[in-house]
Amino acid sequence: MTPDYFSPDNVLVVTFGEDPENDKNAYQALTDLKQLDSQDQIKITGAAVVTRDGEGRVDVKSEVGEDTYVGTASGGLIGLLVGIIGGPLGMLIGGAYGMLVGSLFDIDEADTTESVLGEISKQVQPTRTAVLAQVTEESPEVIDAAMARLGGEVLRRPAVAVEEEIAVAEEAQRKAKQEARKELHKARVEKTKADAHAKVEEMKAKLHRPKADASA
Repeated sequence: MTPDYFSPDNVLVVTFGEDPENDKNAYQALTDLKQLDSQDQIKITGAAVVTRDGEGRVDVKSEVGEDTYVGTASGGLIGLLVGIIGGPLGMLIGGAYGMLVGSLFDIDEADTTESVLGEISKQVQPTRTAVLAQVTEESPEVIDAAMARLGGEVLRRPAVAVEEEIAVAEEAQRKAKQEARKELHKARVEKTKADAHAKVEEMKAKLHRPKADASA
């Protein structure tokens, strides 16, 4: 899915084809993006080289960390994105209840075709390396040409669309936590009722036992 218009503020995913040997170019790709920034051809808000392990977790291997960059992989939009695509959406907020929401990577591809986060997540394949970046650019040609020289393919989505879906993910997490708490409370109440009923039945049985013995 390609946007019908060009947004100057974008989130990029750069991948390096079918050959895993090309993944080493991700580090050079990050360096080249930083150089383009220093030349004022683009503006980087945050960027990182990331890998996904066989279980779906995403790990940051290298990031833009100078003070001149406001958002790096340890914070900002890219940091939130790494947390979301790396596993349960609950990683955005934390807590065991996040498991109720599930992993974007585990969702069937057909279910993510209309999801920007789903598209981005699917690009970061298991045991592979990619570059995630939030950039401001006047046109796509500058970055696309630089990445193509390294065998990189660029998926570009408007940052505002990523932000909107992250906000939805956070709301889904909040609701999931509320529902989980309701279910836990309900279970405790039902257990209390069941225990109380069992106790009463036990007491009734004790009361009836002497009468049964007397009639014997």
